[in-house]
Amino acid sequence: MLDNFIFDAHLDLSMNAMEWNRDLRLPVAEMRQREKGMTDKPDRERNTVSFPAMRAGNVGLCMATQIARYVKPGSKLPGWQSPEQAWAQTQGQLAWYRAMEDCGELVQIRNREQLQNHLKLWETEPGKKPIGYILSLEGADSIVDLSYLEKSHEAGLRAIGPAHYGPGTYAHGTDAEGGLGAKGRELINKIQELGLILDVTHLCDISFWEAMDIYDGPLWASHNLCRKFVNHNRQFTDEQILEIINRGGIIGMALDAWMMVTHWERGISQPAEKNVTLEIIADNIDHICQLAGNINHVGIGTDLDGGFGTEQGPTDVDTIADLQKLPAILKNRGYSQEDIKKILHGNFLGFLDRVWR
Repeated sequence: MLDNFIFDAHLDLSMNAMEWNRDLRLPVAEMRQREKGMTDKPDRERNTVSFPAMRAGNVGLCMATQIARYVKPGSKLPGWQSPEQAWAQTQGQLAWYRAMEDCGELVQIRNREQLQNHLKLWETEPGKKPIGYILSLEGADSIVDLSYLEKSHEAGLRAIGPAHYGPGTYAHGTDAEGGLGAKGRELINKIQELGLILDVTHLCDISFWEAMDIYDGPLWASHNLCRKFVNHNRQFTDEQILEIINRGGIIGMALDAWMMVTHWERGISQPAEKNVTLEIIADNIDHICQLAGNINHVGIGTDLDGGFGTEQGPTDVDTIADLQKLPAILKNRGYSQEDIKKILHGNFLGFLDRVWR
């Protein structure tokens, strides 16, 4: 059962439930039907993730995010007007995760023993099983002060990205430029003290390298691709990828079309016109493996339904269950069955086993 088991290192489950108002217990088709005629968000009727679809694709474990941006006056980014409001939003998201645990859909994984037990359950038990989730915070603006990070850690937070889009309280993210500052350095030190995983996804180049100068703990990039193919600050340069590799980190492959092909125009470009398919993900996997000289530093971090749907994803992914098309693509490129298992789950799970040991 674990041969084609998938660990997805980045899913915005609670954001979809609490802000998009989606009941993830429903089949994807029924969720789309409920959204017919809705125009408040560009991905209405085009969602790809639900619990039934995850089970159909053997996606039995994921990093599940909390996300809420604090925006200062004048910012054009969507978000909350105070860090306290952003914190409250993340706590509402946490309450939803707890509710999904109560009804048997999810189970929270906080440590190595729970991880091993969950994998054993998925390997041996037939029928419907709870999907495992590990809490991750995407963007740290909701951390009012470092005592709030301690509270989050106690609630099960195990990975954190200091920034998302734009300039943040602690670091500069995608489409911004700048360093960590005093608060950011304090956050990085606290992350290491607590044994959290530093998620370097979304860090701009300056903030990335400043973090590398002071951080010596576990890190990964949960959902990223290679700047070699799409020259944008959202992607990592070969130098950054090698830094992650040399620190024992993993890079999860994201399925957002604008990161996969050049000259993508949001709301205008179409995946079919741009030939956006999972083959492009395999190109990125190939490149990282060539840089590493091995298969050990790449995995899956789809970001599916992360503010986009099928209108901005691979044409061969209608739902998250279609991740099971990836093994055949990789096999055709010469990857062995053991290699494919590492990419689907083994590298990320091995990382967690080492970090949590």
